[in-house]
Amino acid sequence: PKAGSRGPGHGAYSWGQQPGPGPGAELDGALSPLQNLSPTGHLITAICLGIIGSLGFLNNLLVLVLFCRNKVLRSPINLLLMNISVSDMMVCIMGTPFSFAASTQGRWLIGPGGCIWYGFVNTLFGTVSLISLAVLSYERYCTMMGSTEADATNYRKIWIGIFLSWMYSLFWTLPPLFGWSRWKVLCSFY
Repeated sequence: PKAGSRGPGHGAYSWGQQPGPGPGAELDGALSPLQNLSPTGHLITAICLGIIGSLGFLNNLLVLVLFCRNKVLRSPINLLLMNISVSDMMVCIMGTPFSFAASTQGRWLIGPGGCIWYGFVNTLFGTVSLISLAVLSYERYCTMMGSTEADATNYRKIWIGIFLSWMYSLFWTLPPLFGWSRWKVLCSFY
């Protein structure tokens, strides 16, 4: 290529420089999905992300408001559901707007640092939701298999489950912030 020309999926480079990995780098010789989308594809993606982000935020906010206003809903199981709602709402607030903005413009707008942030918050809150669902499933299993009814006053086990879901998620999401591993595939899409 000529000096200053653009290779597919890479920034400008000149003779003697090899395009390196990073945002926009090729994956096995293929362009990233955002680079392959047409303007209509970007628009459809942005509309879907806008709907998902808005409905996700509003519905989770509604769940949290109902939980706070109605004391009758404050049971250990519902506390676990609140943890899921909080983590899902945080994805809608701190993650979805970045992918929405990238889809509206057809490119990643906030650089490599923003990509790291995006990977961190989506992985952190997504893992919290998944682990909380696993804890909820286990609690339901124990209740169904036990001969007694669920203890609606024992918050200790649920608080331990919530605490462990956040610690587990932080255990897996903090290392890339400090240089150990990275969200390579995620960042290469932009």
